[in-house]
Amino acid sequence: MTRYERLPEPYETGHYPDDEIDLRELFATLWSGKWIIILITVLFAAGGVAYALYKPDIYQANALLAPADGDSGGRLGGQLGSLASLAGVNIGSDSSSKTSIAKEVLQSRVFLTDFIHLHELEVPLMATKAWNSRQNQWVYDQEIYNPETGEWGTNQVGESLQPTNWDLVKKFKQSHLSVSENQDNGMVTVSIKSLSPVAAKQWTEWLVKDINEHMRAQDIEEAEASISYLETKLNETNIAGMQQVFYQLIESETRTVMLANAQREYVFKTVDPAVVPQEKSEPKRALIAIIATMLGGMLGVFTVFVRAFIRPPVGRIEQSEIRHPKHDRTTQATTTNTQ
Repeated sequence: MTRYERLPEPYETGHYPDDEIDLRELFATLWSGKWIIILITVLFAAGGVAYALYKPDIYQANALLAPADGDSGGRLGGQLGSLASLAGVNIGSDSSSKTSIAKEVLQSRVFLTDFIHLHELEVPLMATKAWNSRQNQWVYDQEIYNPETGEWGTNQVGESLQPTNWDLVKKFKQSHLSVSENQDNGMVTVSIKSLSPVAAKQWTEWLVKDINEHMRAQDIEEAEASISYLETKLNETNIAGMQQVFYQLIESETRTVMLANAQREYVFKTVDPAVVPQEKSEPKRALIAIIATMLGGMLGVFTVFVRAFIRPPVGRIEQSEIRHPKHDRTTQATTTNTQ
């Protein structure tokens, strides 16, 4: 190696202030992409407003219910409970458990299917798109249901659009019915949402009435079956003590039937009845517009940062391509001496 030959010096690692987070550069990036942010925000805001205006008004009617007092129609408890168990008779449960059962029955598939068919709610549930408040009547979707002929439409493959019981119950539970219970006082609130304020109030009243009737009929049927069973057992025994027990149980079941027929509000007593709502509950149009605008702004900022990351400033690219002057001179001298 001659004295003129020198080993090439390694590249000097440059330290650029751009490698650190610079608030000034961040603001400069946002300012350079301000029109992108504004454009995306305006588009999202306009879309949010259009969507909010497109959504129809939804009205909600509420009924506040309290558990009915008493022992569910006069079923025996206490000292006759053990005797009834020995006789194979279920004397029933208290009012709190009956209320819990009634609340679950109210949301059951069997009860709701019967309720929908009883009050002919198939068309209002599945084939309406609006409510005409001036004429107080439904606006039907002609592609789904023809109100003049009473026939359901067909889809593209020729299948009927008439809903099944599964479809009816699913739509009713997801879009209309809401049942909640206050754990502090046991009050139950039944709510119905609908495009029609009149229908919301009417359906709520029907639900409360039908659940009371359903539970009343169920208890009467059970009591009558118990009476028939007890009378059979009474005729089979000659023991005076057991005959006395059977007479008391038959009396109790008979009283259950009498009180059930006499009580109009059997399980739930209406504390605050449903009324026709005067104000819509949905949609929250102002909230929808604000959320859409915020999402547009965040997406715009994100787009600007991604764009700046993918396309770095030209000055940074030029700096990274400039060689060190000292390295250039050393390389040139080494090449000359070698030659």
